Amino acid sequence: MNEHISMRVNSARLSGIKGRTVRLPCKVLRLSDDIAIVEASDGGQVEIQRKNVDVTATYVEVIGNVVDASTIKAMATLPLDSEGELDMQLVNDVIELTFESRFDKLFPRYKETD
Repeated sequence: MNEHISMRVNSARLSGIKGRTVRLPCKVLRLSDDIAIVEASDGGQVEIQRKNVDVTATYVEVIGNVVDASTIKAMATLPLDSEGELDMQLVNDVIELTFESRFDKLFPRYKETD
């Protein structure tokens, strides 16, 4: 079942899941040709390699593969914009809850790798 998981993560959770597909809710800080710098829900900055992937909103969920502890290669983005600010602290609280063992049956997760 692990091959079909795409966990929601924050920047602190990237280090143990290199090569895995993840979902990163974030705020776009800067865009350049093939790179976006985003702020994850825990406040950490992540580089998004976004060749042929459009980023069209201030708040997005990046779906992609973890390259290293601070980089994701994007496969797609989903806009999360609403009419105001997104409560990123609330988003981060939910992400952290999904990593608690009491919710293992609801939110399957990857086994961490080195």
